[in-house]
Order: sequence, then C-alpha cells, then structure tokens
Amino acid sequence: MRRDVRNLNHVFEPDSIAVIGGSPATGKLGHVVLKNIMDASFQGKVYPVNPKYREVLGLRCYPDVHSIPGKVDLAVFAIPAEHIPSVMEQCGRKGVKGAIVLSAGFGEIGRKDLDEKLSKAVKKYGIAMIGPNCLGALDPSKRLDTLFFPFYKLGRPRIGEISFATQSGAVGSCIVDMAAHFGVGFAKFASYGNALTIDDADLVEYFGSDPRTRQIILYLEGTKDGRKLFEVMKKVGKKKPVIVLKAGKTAGASQAAMSHTGNIAGNYTAYQAAFRQSRVIEANSLAELFHVVNAFSQPLPKGRRVAVLTDGGGLGVLSADAIEAEGLQLAQLSSETEKVIREVLPQYGKVGNPIDLIADSGPEEYRKALDALLADPNVDSIIVIVLFQAPALDSSILDIVISASDQRKKPIFAVAVGGDYTAESRKVWDRYGIPSYDSPDFAVRALKKFTEYSLLSQKKK
Repeated sequence: MRRDVRNLNHVFEPDSIAVIGGSPATGKLGHVVLKNIMDASFQGKVYPVNPKYREVLGLRCYPDVHSIPGKVDLAVFAIPAEHIPSVMEQCGRKGVKGAIVLSAGFGEIGRKDLDEKLSKAVKKYGIAMIGPNCLGALDPSKRLDTLFFPFYKLGRPRIGEISFATQSGAVGSCIVDMAAHFGVGFAKFASYGNALTIDDADLVEYFGSDPRTRQIILYLEGTKDGRKLFEVMKKVGKKKPVIVLKAGKTAGASQAAMSHTGNIAGNYTAYQAAFRQSRVIEANSLAELFHVVNAFSQPLPKGRRVAVLTDGGGLGVLSADAIEAEGLQLAQLSSETEKVIREVLPQYGKVGNPIDLIADSGPEEYRKALDALLADPNVDSIIVIVLFQAPALDSSILDIVISASDQRKKPIFAVAVGGDYTAESRKVWDRYGIPSYDSPDFAVRALKKFTEYSLLSQKKK
C-alpha cells in the first residue's frame, strides 16, 4: 500500500483539522464546512485559516497554516483553485498528512497546469488527498463530517459497517441522505471527485483493510486505471463484498461523465467482465443498490431454495413468479414443516410454497411457521410478506420477525406493501438489520444477487 493511501487514516480519523478558507459569511463554502465539523461534535482541534479574520464561529482564526501552534492532521480546502497548490505546499511543510480539496476548477475544466502543481505538492509529502472537486468525507464513529451540505438539508447516516466511495458528489449526497432516512449505518464515506492522486482503487484498497468496514459500496462513472481497479477489487472481493453502481453505460452518459469529473467512462462491456471476474456485485439503480446493501446484514444462504411466507395470497404468487424468473427455486417443504403449517392453517387452507396463512391469521401463526422454516433443511432463504392492513395483525409481528432473524440461521427478507403505516413499520425492520422491501420483485432481485455472491464464495473456498 502506497504511503499516501496509508495516510488516509489522517483523513478519516484526524485529531486536528484546519479549514482553509474558514469564513463567518454564511453563504461561503468555508462557513458551511466549518459549521458542519463543529455541529458534528468533532472531538479534536479545529483551526479556521483565513487572513481576513481573527475569529470565526467563536474559534481563533489563523492567517496561514504555519501560524497554527499545534499539529494538523487534516486540511480541508475551501478556497479558489489557483491558490491551492501553494497552500498545499505549506501544508506539506507543516506536516499535514491528509487533505480534502472541495474546490472545483482543475482538470475537469481543462486546467491541467493546476493539476500538475497540486499533484507535485501532494506526492512530495505523501499527503493523502481526496479530490479536488468533491463533496468531502465522513466517519460517523469519529464524528468527522467535512461535507459541505448543511445538516438540515442532508441527513447523516448512523454508525455502521458500510464504507462508500463515490465519484459523484451529487449521487453520494443522495445515498447519504437515503441511508440516514432508512437507518442504514456507514463506517466511512468519501466523495473523491477528480481523483487526482487518491482514486477509486485506492479507496477500495483502504476500505478493504479497515477493520470497521464489512461492506464496500462504489459509485463509478469512469476510472483512470481500469487494470489497477480490477486487481484491487479482485483482492478485496475475496474477503468483503464490493457492491458497484456503474453509470456512464451509454455513449451520451460517457461524455457527460467526462465533462463532470474529467474521467473517461470507458466500455461498459469491459467493466461487466471485470466485475464478474472480481466477484463484484453490480447494482443497476440507486434503489437496487440499497436493496442489495441491506441484504448483507443477513447470514449467507447455502443454496437457491426459497420459502415464501405470507398472509396475502396474491403477493405470494407474485413472489413465486419473480423467484422463477430470477433463477432461484421455490423450496420443497419437508414433511415436518408441512405438518406444522397444516396445524396453523384453517381447514380450508392449502399447504404449499408460497405458504398462504390467510388474511385472518395473526402473529402467533407467523411465529410457528417461521420456526418451522428455520428448522427445515430444504429451505435456504425465507421471504416473509406481511399484509399490515390485515386486522388480525398488530405491531408484535415486527418482534416475531426480528426474533427469527436474530437466530442467524438463514437469511430473512421482509416485504410489506402499503402506505404510511406500512412504511413506518418497515423502518423498524431496517433498523434491526432485516432487509425490507415494498415489492416482492425488489426482494427477489436482491436475494438473487446475495445468493449468487454466497454460492461463488463457497465455490472459491
């Protein structure tokens, strides 16, 4: 691992931060970033740097980096691009090992001269630099927040085990906001923008060695070194799931990606081949990205056999269609499971898979059926579909599904279709690590990718 990549720990876990361009003017980037760092309750030292002011947001402001009396681990840049190379040189002499350059105006608009000057300064001192032209970085467990979107507009995710690298700040901000909304936790987040020195592969490599990261998400438009990225994904993918959302698949989108961050999107077919060979899981949309990510909170399935448990027969039929369409299998229930289901169902009920508990079944019927499915050797995964609108069900069904999931015997995916009450109920499952979906199709597609990853992992062992 290169020296600057190792120094990413100074980006994500600094003890001190200098905000270059810190400002009291509310419309300035340097004001928003400095305020976010403080509002996140960062526990280390914070130093605004701006020769125009003696104090910013109650903190002493320094005219330059050299005037700061203590050590600086991380420098966050919110000043015009033409000034950044010289200030980066000052940071290097000061001993700064991490940098985040939020400012745009570099290679993405043709300023290759600024790219060269900045790259030279960074490499000279081994500084781990995120950017330029990026959104910033997060580490919730360290209360590090250098994003330049205010808290009231952009939610922040809780502490978790997912680390996310994104080429696009816009897409990254949407995913961060969605993660906060759905209660999904992050270990680390970085928007790497133009990736002048630290690129996609470097971040995946760093996340792969990070003990607090169990899953890696990568939003990718293009890459400067496809071979390097492929080799890193192949190495990291052996020990942690890497989930990629690839944009820039068409000619028009590729051109947009080039003008956006200065990176060529490249041939999508080549990316697909690289993903397959490196065990990367590709998501096809923002929604599917979250669907797949949530799946990894569950134990890996041992096979393709799926049991569907529901109190809404039509939703079970839709699930069966999706299971067959996606190449999974409806499990053949054991005789012991069929006996339990027969006792649970009313006389007119029919035993089969999908298991239709009928709309007047209550939480206790769900509990007995789930226990039987968890013990059934013919079942690899379980999809539980709950019709919250049914009068026989109450909130205890949430605890029953959570208790079944907590046994960690088999993956359990939950589906609930409906309005506000249903959506709020699903959030409870999400917070307890149970992947939940508002459509059987979404659940089955996520389960397919999850299962394929599991089977490939078993084959590689």
